[in-house]
Amino acid sequence: MVFDGPASPGLTLAPLQRSGRDPCYRSAADGAIWRTSLMRTGPVTARIVKTAPDTVECEAWGDGSAEFLDGLPELLGAADDDSDFAPAEPTIAEAYRRTPHLRLGRTGRVLEALIPAIIEQRVSGMDAWRAWRALVSRYGAPAPGPAPTGMRVPPSAEVWRRIPSWEFHRANVDPGRARTIVGCAQRADALERLTADRAVAGLRSLPGVGEWTAAETVQRVFGDADALSVGDYHLATVVGLSLLGTPIDDAAMVELLEPLRPHRHRAVRLLYASGMAGNPRRGARQAIPNLRAL
Repeated sequence: MVFDGPASPGLTLAPLQRSGRDPCYRSAADGAIWRTSLMRTGPVTARIVKTAPDTVECEAWGDGSAEFLDGLPELLGAADDDSDFAPAEPTIAEAYRRTPHLRLGRTGRVLEALIPAIIEQRVSGMDAWRAWRALVSRYGAPAPGPAPTGMRVPPSAEVWRRIPSWEFHRANVDPGRARTIVGCAQRADALERLTADRAVAGLRSLPGVGEWTAAETVQRVFGDADALSVGDYHLATVVGLSLLGTPIDDAAMVELLEPLRPHRHRAVRLLYASGMAGNPRRGARQAIPNLRAL
């Protein structure tokens, strides 16, 4: 497919990758991106390659291939509209100047974005990624086609519903997050029918799904350019350091980014993608108990 301007599938798809060992996403040495998904019509493995500054090619295998390819333009951000984005804030404006090719993609698959976001609630990224990898590797189906070794298709809603509590425990997912995952999987059909304008309200009506989890989900599913991840352990600090030179809290971040509506999430992505994001000292979101040892 040919884009109207430069394409950057690596930047667009980056939020879908849960660490370099994600069984559903691999970046190959030849520059190809491998991604698996469970479409309505079945599983799919896709190999996505940038072949020219404005051209991306994709091969797909599995029963969900046709559906995946139909949605490829939106997945790669072809429908992203930043025509009304004209940031006055100088750091954001410079980040936009440096990274005009950033596009926000849309997967259209709610459960595949929601469940890893739930796993990431209130824990360090490394702990969440290990849990995601363990559960998907055990309960996901083998990736169709010539996928890299170890790749899996995300589990179906039915499979998530039937994972025993002790398997969540072994993956170091506490009972609260496990209940939320199972509860969301039980409502999967309704969740997949959500539309962009009702998604946040629909997600936040679910027990265990708050503002941060809903935002992280709609960013990926609908390419929501304004979904700000309020409640993230590092984000307010990053925004404060980037724009003001000092850490701030969530309330101050919301106030600071208010003039950027409806592109607050886009502004945050630009800070990271351009390399202009302030770098806070890293640490766990909270002390993480090793549930597997209990």
